[in-house]
Order: sequence, then C-alpha cells, then structure tokens
Amino acid sequence: MIRPKIPVNPLPTGLVTPLVQQPTTTVEPHRGTAPVCGCSQTPASGLPTSRVLPAVRLTPAGLVAAVAGGAGLVLVVGAVLVSMLLTVAITGASVAVCAVVMRSLLNGRHHR
Repeated sequence: MIRPKIPVNPLPTGLVTPLVQQPTTTVEPHRGTAPVCGCSQTPASGLPTSRVLPAVRLTPAGLVAAVAGGAGLVLVVGAVLVSMLLTVAITGASVAVCAVVMRSLLNGRHHR
C-alpha cells in the first residue's frame, strides 16, 4: 500500500564535521573616538553601554492591591475549573443514566 520514502545514503563518505567551531581570533570592542564604519558620525561619549533598570518598589497600598488581585485571580480560576469539572461529572452521569434506560428498554423488548 503506502510505503514511506526513507532517504538512503548508498556510499557513506566517512567525513566527520565538528559541531562547534571555535573562533581563531578574538575581537575587541572599539574604544576610540573614530567611527567604526568609516562614516562622518562620531560615537556618543559618556553613555553607558548597558542600562540598569530600577527595582520595583511597592507602597503598602500597592502591595495590598497586588495581593488582593492575585487572590481574586486564584479564586476566579478555581471557580472556572470546578465548574468545568462539575459539567463533566454531570454529563457523564446523564450519559450513564441514558445508557441504563436504553439497556432496560432493549432488554424488555426481547423478553416479550
């Protein structure tokens, strides 16, 4: 019927290529005033290369709001999950009751 096409290498070469190639030379960042690209623009001096982001500071009211929001989120998600579980349980129970009724109807029909 349907056969997968598997690529086949009839003549293995035996060549092994390295997975990671290490650079042979090191590159140092440019620290002079002349532009790296050769254009007429000059690099900005005095600006740090990495920005340090400020730490998040919460006031007591902000902390209470964050805790209340987190607790509310947990309660809402929990209510949704519990309602989904109850929906599945009720559906399963109703299907089981329907199966029992159908079985009894079909068995009662054969006994007559």
